[in-house]
Amino acid sequence: MTINFYALGAIALWASLASLGMMLSHVPPLLLTGTALMIGSTLAWPFVARDTSVWKVAPATLALGVYGLFGFHFLLFIALRNAPAVQANLVNYLWPLLIVVLSPVLLPGMRLRPGHAVAAVAGFAGAAVAILAGGASQAGGASWGYLAALGSAFIWASYSLLTRRVAPFPTAAIGLFGLVSGLLSLLCHWWLEPAVRLGWSDLGWLVVMGLGPLGAAFFLWDKALKTGDPRQVGILSYLTPLASTVLLMWATGRPLSWSIGLAAALIIGAAVVGARTT
Repeated sequence: MTINFYALGAIALWASLASLGMMLSHVPPLLLTGTALMIGSTLAWPFVARDTSVWKVAPATLALGVYGLFGFHFLLFIALRNAPAVQANLVNYLWPLLIVVLSPVLLPGMRLRPGHAVAAVAGFAGAAVAILAGGASQAGGASWGYLAALGSAFIWASYSLLTRRVAPFPTAAIGLFGLVSGLLSLLCHWWLEPAVRLGWSDLGWLVVMGLGPLGAAFFLWDKALKTGDPRQVGILSYLTPLASTVLLMWATGRPLSWSIGLAAALIIGAAVVGARTT
């Protein structure tokens, strides 16, 4: 399998997203999402300055981009605030598996094979283990967090698949998706959330998040899908939940328990099986 370095770059950046989200957990989620997406959109500005047509996309394409970028990250940050961070992160990383399961639903000419069904059962079993590992005492409040994590996984999987059904667009258009999503999020913050004062350290971490997992990673992901074999890119993406969970556990000071290890193995194993079933 040819290594797609664009995909590996996106994976490396996304692995830091949950940990950065925890470090900024005191920042309201709409403000966090909006500010980081706005910062990430600046990476496309040099291309727009040279050719403004790179941001001329169909309204349906723009709507899809906002759905993916805004919806995914907003629900992820909600999940990290309302459920144990490691478990919510694992549930969120069902998106590689959901890409496999939803392919026959969203893309014509594909069908779900027995191997895909087996992978789906194993993947959701891993999610169940992750949820149960959070402890019964947190079940009431955390359930909304797990639901948000699953919703964010569905949004990213469907967004990734539906980009193949819209008219081709330049990679620089990702900056427009981020800009509009960021403005929408900040507007919702002004309307729904209390005003907060950010410290200099908060601004620094927001810049890191915006330029990294909420900025450059999107451009690299789009480039990977356009220049590489989508099947290879999909297989590489299964490294994301493992890297993200290990980094998150290190950041939170939690040891790797058998239940978290089992959940990670089930989810990653299911995703690999689903990807190899053709």
